[in-house]
Amino acid sequence: MTVGIRHLALFATLAALSVASASAGPFSKKKSEAKLAEKRAAIDSMAADTLKRFHGANPKDESLLDKAWGYAVFDNTKVALGLSGGGGRGVAVEKASGKRTYMRMATGGVGVGLGVQSYQVVFAFETEKAFRRFVDEGWEADAAAQASAGSEGANAESQFRDGMAIWQFTEKGLMASANVSGTKYWENDKLN
Repeated sequence: MTVGIRHLALFATLAALSVASASAGPFSKKKSEAKLAEKRAAIDSMAADTLKRFHGANPKDESLLDKAWGYAVFDNTKVALGLSGGGGRGVAVEKASGKRTYMRMATGGVGVGLGVQSYQVVFAFETEKAFRRFVDEGWEADAAAQASAGSEGANAESQFRDGMAIWQFTEKGLMASANVSGTKYWENDKLN
C-alpha cells in the first residue's frame, strides 16, 4: 500500500508540474516578447534623440542625410585598458517605408588608452544597394572608414563614400574624423 501512495504522490506531483509548466509557457513567452519590445523601444528612443542632436549640427551633413535612401543609428560603449573593446546596438531604417532592422555592433583593437567612452554613430546610405549590403551582409569598418564633418570639422567635406556617410557623436558633440575602424555591424536576430 505504501508503494501505491508513493506512486500516487509522484503522479500528482508530475501532473502538477506539467500543468504549471504548460500555463507558464504562454506567460513566459508574453513576458519575453514584452522584454524584446522594451529593448526595441529603447533603441528607437536613442536613435530619435541622436537624430535630434544631429539636426542643426552642420547644414551640409543634414542635407546629406535628407538625400539618403536610408540611415542607421547606433549607441556604443568602448573600454580601453591597453586593449580596447566595446559593443552596442542600433537600428537601420528604410526612409520610404519606415521599416526598421535592429542591429548589433562590436569593436576591438590594440593601442594606448585608458578609459570608457560612450558615443553614437549615424550612417546615411545613398542607395538601396548600399543599405541592403550593410543590413543583409553586415559591415566591418576598415582602417579607411572614418566619421567625418561636423561642427568641429566645418571644413571637412560631407559626401557619400562607397554609398555611405558616417558621423560620430560623443558627449562633446559631433566629432571630426573620428575613427570607427575595427568595428563590425550585423543584424540582431533576437530583436527582428
